[in-house]
Amino acid sequence: MALSYPTRPGDIDHLIADDHAVVERQFQHLEAGRGDRRVLVDQISLELALHAFAEEVVLYPVWPEIGMADEHDDAEHEHQQIKELLVTLGRTDPGEREFEDALTRLMEVVRHHVHDEEDEELPEFRQKAGPERMAQLGKKFLAAKRQAPTRPHPHAPDEGIAEKIAGMLAKPLDHVRDLLSGRQKETVTDPSGTLDPEAQAIVDAHSSLGPLPFEILEPDQARKQPGPDAAVKKVMAERGIDGPEPVAAAEDLRIPDGAGGEQTLRVYTPEAGGPGPRPVLMWIHGGGWVLFDIDTYDASCRGLANKTGAIVVSPDYRRAPEAVFPAAHDDVLTAYRWVVANAASFGGDPARVAIGGESVGGNMAAATCLQLAEAGEPLPAAQVCVYPLVTPEQHGASMEDAADARPVDRPLLSWMAMHAFEGRPDAATDPRIDLLGAPLERLGVLPPTLVVTAERDVLRSQGQDWARRLEEAGVDVTLRHYDGVMHEFFGASAVLAKAEDAQQEAARHVLRAFGTAPA
Repeated sequence: MALSYPTRPGDIDHLIADDHAVVERQFQHLEAGRGDRRVLVDQISLELALHAFAEEVVLYPVWPEIGMADEHDDAEHEHQQIKELLVTLGRTDPGEREFEDALTRLMEVVRHHVHDEEDEELPEFRQKAGPERMAQLGKKFLAAKRQAPTRPHPHAPDEGIAEKIAGMLAKPLDHVRDLLSGRQKETVTDPSGTLDPEAQAIVDAHSSLGPLPFEILEPDQARKQPGPDAAVKKVMAERGIDGPEPVAAAEDLRIPDGAGGEQTLRVYTPEAGGPGPRPVLMWIHGGGWVLFDIDTYDASCRGLANKTGAIVVSPDYRRAPEAVFPAAHDDVLTAYRWVVANAASFGGDPARVAIGGESVGGNMAAATCLQLAEAGEPLPAAQVCVYPLVTPEQHGASMEDAADARPVDRPLLSWMAMHAFEGRPDAATDPRIDLLGAPLERLGVLPPTLVVTAERDVLRSQGQDWARRLEEAGVDVTLRHYDGVMHEFFGASAVLAKAEDAQQEAARHVLRAFGTAPA
């Protein structure tokens, strides 16, 4: 489910294609007989209800205005069929003849609809409407999803009724509720059947907290939703596991940011360790440059501090859309330089510093190393890139086979990029973002690198190709891949064995670079 022409993450056709990719992958799970059939169909119903409403309110009314009246009529007719089939699926159960017949027909209609839109209608629309209008309509498309009813209404009029229908239901952010039969606690889990039981328990716990899908919310609303750390804490509580993991100290310092202001640097001192200055590991949190903060990734930092005996420092860089690219990169680079210059003030050894991070934190770890190299400054002793984002492109097979993964699916990835790069279309080609496209001679200066990837992760393919690219550049690189786990698994070591293994792997990697015996 990839368009044949370039788009930007916030363009309406880009967002529509993301939705298509999610539903197609869920259809494939159903056809393969894996996963929870009821939950898969409920999630498909939710996705299609939101998607259809947003298209009918935002996209289809424009088509007749620009000479696409026939396309408008065909799309409306297909949406009507889809809605009627969703109603049938909502009132029947898997295994029943009516349910299975309706599901088979739904797959046929949706796939035909997707083919028409992606191969014919959307390319024609972009050509007639122009790229700027595609971006404007993309914002309206997401806003319409926030207003949409979550149940299909096959006999309701299709256009011009956004306020009427939304008003009939509830407040704008109360629509993702009682999906068809009261199963709202399953809307953001992963029902594919491809996760290990421990990983499944975490995504189930997250969904049980009742978050709305991040990708339909405004950033300030999304930040109020339970994050991946909340899911781990819930599983820990259910198992009677105390937390957080103790360290000797966790202190917040105020240091300069990259714009003449200040940012917080959290400093974790491990419980164990030898005398004298300790090595230092800077750990950069993820969240797509929009969500989450140092609190969300607290468990990763505590685990790495105790496993390495190093002081772990984590910068709370500025986030988008309040501060778009390159604000976060500037803050991280500034923080690294401050740490090297001031390591002695918190018991650190400036001659033994490593860097790493998760998701976009992995991106900024590598980008920081490259910027230091270009400035002629000493590089970290090692770097760790945990499921890193290394290209803004929808890269590789994982964009299809993990399009529906949780907690980060393809629509959320686009939503993050839309906000992180707003007003900065050049970010897609900036060397701090497009690391995968960097020349080999530029990459060859990087320190020994550990790359960690997860099977159920839209960034899996680019992480694996990043490791291969570094190997081609002559970098000492190790790729560690984990099946049966998802993006954001790394910090869940208290309840997930593979997370504990990944943290141990990261610890061994930096300790080898420091020339230190394992903690």
